[in-house]
Amino acid sequence: MDTLGVSPAQFRELAGRTVDLLAHHLGELETARSFPVTSGAETERLFCAPIPEEGMGAAALDALSEVLRHSCPRSPRFFGYVLGAGDPVAALGDLVASVLNQNVTAWRSSPAAVTIERSMVRWLAGALGEPGFSGSLTGGGSSANLMALAMARESRQPANESGARPGAIYASTQVHMSIPKAVALLGLGRAHLRLIPVDAGFRMVPRALEQAIEEDRRAGRNQVAIVATAGTINTGAIDPLEEIGAIARRAGLWLHVDGAYGGLAALAVPEKFAGLTAADSLSLDPHKWLSQPLDCGCLLYRDRTAAQNALAYSGDYTRVLSEDPVEGFAFFEESIELSRRFRALKLWLSLRYHGAAAFRAAIRADLTHARQLAKLVGEAPELELLAPVELSAVCFRHRAGPGASEAEANRFNAAILKKVIARGRVYFSNTTLDGRFALRACFVNHRTEAADVEAIVPEVLAAAHEVRG
Repeated sequence: MDTLGVSPAQFRELAGRTVDLLAHHLGELETARSFPVTSGAETERLFCAPIPEEGMGAAALDALSEVLRHSCPRSPRFFGYVLGAGDPVAALGDLVASVLNQNVTAWRSSPAAVTIERSMVRWLAGALGEPGFSGSLTGGGSSANLMALAMARESRQPANESGARPGAIYASTQVHMSIPKAVALLGLGRAHLRLIPVDAGFRMVPRALEQAIEEDRRAGRNQVAIVATAGTINTGAIDPLEEIGAIARRAGLWLHVDGAYGGLAALAVPEKFAGLTAADSLSLDPHKWLSQPLDCGCLLYRDRTAAQNALAYSGDYTRVLSEDPVEGFAFFEESIELSRRFRALKLWLSLRYHGAAAFRAAIRADLTHARQLAKLVGEAPELELLAPVELSAVCFRHRAGPGASEAEANRFNAAILKKVIARGRVYFSNTTLDGRFALRACFVNHRTEAADVEAIVPEVLAAAHEVRG
């Protein structure tokens, strides 16, 4: 007896009911609050009930409306973090992928899925000017960065057999948190992560990088890689990739470019990313600027052999018997993952439906919205920009009034952010720049229009007035 069986008719009914609910949700995004009216106690009450011993059948779906009600909607006024709004067409791809339930580990286990993923990797690489690169889709930039640094470590000081030794990794003080995590996990030691100063635009200073490399070389320290960032998480700054690439070549170091946030903007404004092709590896996040539902990251790399040297290890139960270059391909020889979901289907379907030009236009619109907000901030005497606007992140704050200390300004702006979120009209996040608490709006949202951007400054000023009482 199939106790988990669902007939085609039952599935059609369940899926139809779910799609209707989601279509209604999408229709309400224009007017939805930017943050739900909820609390920790309320979500615990709603979603932590014991799992029933006997199934509820179709009634199990009744709680989905509460899940939607207590989630952060990807409305046109969602400017938090660096997170795409999600493409409903891509979501249909996720549904198909989940029903198919392919394990995208090797061609023999999922012929269509593996072929589509390799096709998407080639498209991404070619669109960014790196047509010879290989790669795979990942859970996100963090896992892509980890695999890239594993490749760097194994290419410069092999550790897979005898164990890791300390080795220097060079990155700016604005580097993403995933890099210190990766350095620790790979046994290189966070004490050997050399954080290089940045300039007034929060970009790595090449001369300081050269000095750090030379100091370590004179001291006889092992050196592994440079991590440049194409779109820092805080401000969207792009490190000077051409200069850093030349330094990496002279020093014989692996160059990894963390482009999880900004790299895909090269589809729309390639002139901002000169030197990107100097990278040995590059991380990207299509679930950011290509509006893919989570999760959909990507790692690209120049040399498949380097990936295999770092990441290949398999048992006889996974041995591929075909020598055909297509039928014999296995992602597990170039990835830390064995079980892998069909991430590529949503991207493939989404690109086919909308066309690449639509995504380029959406990226350009986000860049325009960031410049629009920067202009509006500049026109408000009570506000000030805290960083140049290179891509789509806008960092600013309220001046907090004459004579306010930095500590007082920081507390005031933190209170403003809490009040803005509670008001529920717009949503953005925060960061800290040179010790200053910043309100941070990041535009990677294809639903945003100019009118949504215009709502930000009035909301901040209104919130500031409420905080002051």
